[in-house]
This record gives sequence, structure tokens and C-alpha cells, in this order.
Amino acid sequence: MDGQVGRRRSALLATTALAAALALTGCGAGDSGAQDSAGSAAEAPAAKGGDANRDGAAGAPEGAGAGAPDLRVDQRAIIYTGTMRVQVNEVDSAARDAAAMASRAGGFVGGDVRRSAAGDDAVAELELRVPAAKFTDVVEEIAKLGRQQSREIDTQDVTEETVDLDARITSQRARVESARRLLARATSITDLVSLENELGRREADLAALEAKKRRLADLTALSTITVSLAGPAAKTTEEKDETGFLAGLKGGWKAFVVSMTVLLTVLGALLPFLVALGVPLAALLVVLRRRRKPPALVAPVSAPPPVPATRSAP
Repeated sequence: MDGQVGRRRSALLATTALAAALALTGCGAGDSGAQDSAGSAAEAPAAKGGDANRDGAAGAPEGAGAGAPDLRVDQRAIIYTGTMRVQVNEVDSAARDAAAMASRAGGFVGGDVRRSAAGDDAVAELELRVPAAKFTDVVEEIAKLGRQQSREIDTQDVTEETVDLDARITSQRARVESARRLLARATSITDLVSLENELGRREADLAALEAKKRRLADLTALSTITVSLAGPAAKTTEEKDETGFLAGLKGGWKAFVVSMTVLLTVLGALLPFLVALGVPLAALLVVLRRRRKPPALVAPVSAPPPVPATRSAP
């Protein structure tokens, strides 16, 4: 009897020990799984945080949610336009340096206008086309050519216009393909002519949209910098409109000088003709006047009055 009780106790103890071992094993697995899950959850926000930091550095606003639009600068289409005026010691040399800067940046000179070839008052206006990524660097380099007098930078965001153009081009291409399919199945002359006209119109609209897209792509890829390089004696500011007595006197004197200049210019142009034609004409007039002059009239000699006769004395 005691032996059976002992065996029962031993079996109960063994069962209890086995259940405890199984419980400990399950808890350990649960803890490790929880730790793994926690580690994965911690790593995921960290990775997302790194991506968010990179996006923020690229221009994304702080606090943007998961559904916020992508506002990174490198994902937008922006047109950069710059206008600047720099006073330099030698205009020709500075113009060559500015053109070389644009070439090194991967751009080119789109226009070159010189108002004066040489002198301290010379002015050169250059239109430089440079890649958008090098726009700021080129502007800073040009400013170092001399003394910067003015600078104006404008930006135009055409991202929405570009996206709209892409959608319209895709839709227009589909319309062109549809018209081509209908044209291929046309059976009558009337349908053929009508579909050809419609296809031509759709292709023209598609070509216009693609040309506009290329223009936008060119403006966003290559920025424009208009540079005015002025000599030391060139005017830096435009003359302001003046009013009053002194302004009127100054304007009248300028008009008088201009009028006298024009008059003397005309006189100088006519003087050779006057000398060549006037001298012979004057000599001819003198000769003719002498020939037509009437002879001088000679006054008749009057007889002396008769002397009265004297009577002789008786």
C-alpha cells in the first residue's frame, strides 16, 4: 500500500516537474519573440526616421505626415532667372572670363551685345545659359569679376504645369492612336477624308504640346543669367526725369544745340555745291548786268545868252 502511494507521489512529482519545464520553455520563447518584435519595431522607426531626415534635408517640411506631397527641391521643376550688373576695369577681358565660366559649368553664351567696343564707358551685355545645378556657383563667380552693382534672382515653379502637360500629352497620344485605328478601318471616301482631317488636327495638337514640354524642359534644365559688364566710366543709374525752370532751360539748350548741329551739318553738305555753282552764276550775273546798263546821257551845250547891242553916242 505504501509502495503504491510512493509511486503515485513520484508520478505526480514527475508530472509537475514536466509541466513546470514546459511552462518555463514557453515563457522563454515568448520573451525572446517579444524582444525580437521590439527590436524590429525599434529598427523600423529608426530607418523611417533616417529617411525622413534625408527628406527633410532635401526640402520636405517638418511635421509632414505619411500622406503629405513630395516637396523636395530635386523633385520639382523650377526655372531660375538671374539679372546682374558688375563694374569691371576692362570689359572685353571680363566678358571672356564670364563666357569661360559658363562653358566650364556646362553651359554656353546665348547672346552678346556690346554698346561700345573700347573705353572706360564700354558696356557688354551677355546672356548665359548654365545648368540649374550650377546656377548659384556661376552667379557668385561672375560677381567676383569686379564690383557688383545690382543682382536680381527670380524663380518660377512649373511643376504642376509640367505634370499637366505630361497628362495631356498621354491623353492626346491615345486620341491620335484611336484616330489612326479608325482611319485604317474606314471604308468610304467620306469617312476617309473626315478621319484624315481629324487625325491631322490631333497630331498638330500633340506636336504643340510636345513643343511646349520641350521648352519647359529646356528652361528648367538650363537657367538664364543676364550679365551687364560696365566700364569704370559707364553710367550706373538711369537719369531721372527732371521738372522746373532749370530742367526746361537744360532741355531748351539741348534742343538749340541739336538744331544748330543739324543746321551746320546741312550747310556743310551744301557748301561744295554752292561754291561750284554759285561762283560762275555770280560772274554771269555781273556780265549781264553790265551789258544791260544804258549809256550815260550827255547834257546839250546851251548857247550863251545874246549880248544886248550898245548905242553909240551922237
